[in-house]
Amino acid sequence: MFISSSVKETLAAGAQRAARAQVGDVFALQGDLGAGKTQFVKGFVLGIGSGAEVTSPTFTILHEYAGGRCPVYHFDFYRLDSADAVIRLGFDDYIVGDGICIIEWGDRFPELLPKSASRIVLRIRSETERAIEES
Repeated sequence: MFISSSVKETLAAGAQRAARAQVGDVFALQGDLGAGKTQFVKGFVLGIGSGAEVTSPTFTILHEYAGGRCPVYHFDFYRLDSADAVIRLGFDDYIVGDGICIIEWGDRFPELLPKSASRIVLRIRSETERAIEES
C-alpha cells in the first residue's frame, strides 16, 4: 500500500505503475468520488510517455490516449447500467487490442474483466491523503 499526501504524489504513483505496464494489461480502479482515480490515470498516461490531456470520461465513457509507447484506453463505467452496455462499446476488442485498458469504477462489472486484470483501490484517508493499493 502507498499513502499519497498530495495530487502530485498520486500522479507519481500512476506514472510509476505505468513504467511496469505492458500491452494487454487491464487495470480496474475502485474508489469513491474524489478518491483520485482520474489523477492516477493522468500520471499513468504521462508514465506511458503521452502528453495527451487526460479528463474523466464519465459522460463519454471512453477516452483514447495516443503518443506514448502504446495507446491507453481510459474507460469509466460509472454511468453504465449493465454489462451489456459495456459489451456494446466493443470492450472485448479493447482488452485484447494493441494498448492498455484502465477503467474507473472497474468494480461495477467484474465479470467482464480478464482474470489477469489488476485491481487498484484508492481510498480517501483525509482531505489530502489517499491510500493506493494494488491486488
